[in-house]
Amino acid sequence: MRHLLVPNRKVQAVLTEITKYDWLSKEHRIFSSEDGKNRLIPLSFSADVNLPEPLCDFEIVFSEGKPNEIIDTDWWNHLENLVGKATLIEHKEAWPSSHEFFADMMIVRIDDSVEKYTSKIAQAKLLSHPFIRLVLSDGGVLGELRIRDLKPIGARKDSELYFENIPSGLTNTKVSVKESGRYISCDPQVAYYSTKLQTERLETLRFAKELRKELNRPLAVCDPFCGVGPALSTLIAEDGLVGNILASDLNVAAVELLFENLQRWEKREYPTESTPIEQYYNDRIVGLADATKLSNNPNISGKWDLVLVNLPHRTIDFLPKLIPLLNRSNMSLIRGRVIVAESDIPSVNEKINQILPPIAAGKSKPELKIKRDYSSTLRLCSFEAWIEKAIASSIE
Repeated sequence: MRHLLVPNRKVQAVLTEITKYDWLSKEHRIFSSEDGKNRLIPLSFSADVNLPEPLCDFEIVFSEGKPNEIIDTDWWNHLENLVGKATLIEHKEAWPSSHEFFADMMIVRIDDSVEKYTSKIAQAKLLSHPFIRLVLSDGGVLGELRIRDLKPIGARKDSELYFENIPSGLTNTKVSVKESGRYISCDPQVAYYSTKLQTERLETLRFAKELRKELNRPLAVCDPFCGVGPALSTLIAEDGLVGNILASDLNVAAVELLFENLQRWEKREYPTESTPIEQYYNDRIVGLADATKLSNNPNISGKWDLVLVNLPHRTIDFLPKLIPLLNRSNMSLIRGRVIVAESDIPSVNEKINQILPPIAAGKSKPELKIKRDYSSTLRLCSFEAWIEKAIASSIE
């Protein structure tokens, strides 16, 4: 996550400024740099990409956040009071200490061994996080669209807490998440995206700016697995970075939310319901589409400087069908994510390099970088591939 690197003597003044915008992470704490001369101040997901003065004078550092021990202690204390110390110790490794926030909702994954304590877990989470309205358990993903199996297990209304027969008015899962200064309409129950991957999206922004500098013009961006549009939100927010956009997905609910988001971000009219992919403006192609068939359309194939591949379970399978989308008349970039066993990373790196066209001179061969654990054996990784401009005969 993003941290501001601030000299010790300036920490208090910077905290005062950050607090004015409510950009200090509530879940993470400030900690010292390795040399002891600075503090790393954790920024919330809502903090703008481009910070105002005087905050922009300080370096932004990407680092694993350190949990706020006060909140963590609260959670364990509440849980111990509810289940007893002996039970707490007995299942110590199984309790869901990690979670994910979506606005005023929290998603937790509950191990089978502590499933009978689900209501107690929800109660402890609500007591330790007073801004949370709804706690949902994550039962994994379902079907081809990988929809999250989310079930309400606890809710709050004013001072009342509910764990059974939760009022329907409290179980609405459509919310607006503020990330990098922009609101993103989402509903994790029908169109999930990970709020924990904000750093990945900011890294994609950094690569896009690098490509923009190489090409000396706004980028044509293709996001064929766009979901509700979190990656596009970050890119569109950067003035002069993006020109043409293709944004598509197979999830009807996701595209409907994408239209809502684009209308908010761009102040332009879009449909209120999902429709097949269509050119709505000179610089916007949006809608429902199968990503593997996009390159069959001559009006789409070979047009895009930056292609985002955000389908980590299928990226390697789909990569050959997405390469034709690239604009090979100049250097182009593929930014992808892959879920893979850590032991398989070397062989997957080799396979990616076999699939891809030649890499641009001066750029490193793509290699998977581990971003976080997906399970006990699998890792969520990302890669970037800088593709060399093709010679004229090969383009033709």
